[in-house]
Amino acid sequence: MPWLDAWRAPVRLLVCGVLWLLGAAGAGAAPFQDDMAQRTLACIACHGEQGRAGPDGYYPRLAGKPAGYLYHQLINFRDGRRHYGLMTRMVDVLNDDYLMEIARHFAGLQAPYPPPAPPASPPPADVLARGRTLAQQGDAGRRLPACAQCHGQRLTGALPDVPGLLGLPQDYLMAQLGGWRTGQRRAHAPDCMASVVQRLSDRDAYAVVSWLALQPVPADASPAPERPARRADTIDLACGAPLTPRGRP
Repeated sequence: MPWLDAWRAPVRLLVCGVLWLLGAAGAGAAPFQDDMAQRTLACIACHGEQGRAGPDGYYPRLAGKPAGYLYHQLINFRDGRRHYGLMTRMVDVLNDDYLMEIARHFAGLQAPYPPPAPPASPPPADVLARGRTLAQQGDAGRRLPACAQCHGQRLTGALPDVPGLLGLPQDYLMAQLGGWRTGQRRAHAPDCMASVVQRLSDRDAYAVVSWLALQPVPADASPAPERPARRADTIDLACGAPLTPRGRP
């Protein structure tokens, strides 16, 4: 299973940055505007124009995701809960308020999603059926909540800080599950995703990410205004996260 494919990405990120710098030099320096769009040019060098996602599937979409989620991830990279050296070096000198400005900038960008890319080897029907069940209903016998329990009934995320799962490639989704399983990706305690992933078999992980990666994104991809009400038969899904900037100098 490609649990750790994403950790080959530092070389890709470096190449992205070099190519962007070469392109900028060739086109001439952009006029200095001192706005967030210009300050985040380094972000879109890999995450794509307007943060629509990088071309190879390893740099996820930023545009339109909940600001709380984007802020938490920037904090996690800075403070060592997520491990990706080049990202850490980009944010390790930035304070909480500025990271929230960056997060709100990308959260406010609305850009269309491309249709899902067909897989080179389509998963069998029974695998996709299992993936749909896990995403929409979960598996109470294995104490696995449905993805929709937190990520919204439409799986487009939920405010203030739950990301959408649609519009992401299979490899990226699998790599993130692998990151939680191995401890390369963590969140503030209680880390609900880490708890869920430890109960997720390789077969079920493949099934659910295969189904998610094939789903089209609805025309209105905005996150739900709040998480769905917790069902009585689901495990405790309390998740820890800093809710507001801490004012770190």
